Amino acid sequence: MSAASAGFALGLSLILAIGAQNAFVLRQGLRGAHVFAVCLCCALSDAVLIAGGVGGMGALVEALPWLAAAMRWGGAAFLLVYGARSFRAAWRGGAALEVAGAAEQGLGAALGTCLALTWLNPHVYLDTVVLLGSVAARWEGARLAFGAGAVTASFVFFFSLGYGAALLPPLFARPLAWRVLDAVIGVVMWAIALRLVLE
Repeated sequence: MSAASAGFALGLSLILAIGAQNAFVLRQGLRGAHVFAVCLCCALSDAVLIAGGVGGMGALVEALPWLAAAMRWGGAAFLLVYGARSFRAAWRGGAALEVAGAAEQGLGAALGTCLALTWLNPHVYLDTVVLLGSVAARWEGARLAFGAGAVTASFVFFFSLGYGAALLPPLFARPLAWRVLDAVIGVVMWAIALRLVLE
């Protein structure tokens, strides 16, 4: 797997986890309200965080050689736990997405909500800065390609989610669809963790 495709796969896997930010993008897409601006806001925020993670963690690894092994095992452990949570969600089922019920927002309010859901979420720092930065450090000489792949995944995902939202209600009205999605996320997370451990 090339560095860019590895970055794309890991970035997409992390973003796929259903959370407040993705639910907000879905709602905006279903309403057709400020879809382009909201998707661009999410993707650019991810790009900034990913660049910081890939660049900053790479510099730290060069300064502290022992940090590479610590990040590799720490990243693998995080992925195993993350994957286990996805498998547990797939096993339990019952996931639902509340789409209706919110009042229409203006552009400023929509972007403010989007920024808050992105930058005030502690998990976004674990995913984009710590985890992606840690895994990128394993791609010696190809961190830029890895980061570019992860950034591309963000743009592809958010714009697909926002503009494809009109097609989703019939599918995600079924709890089985959420269970399958969680199971796929779990498989990808564990596969990447295994690759880190075996290197």
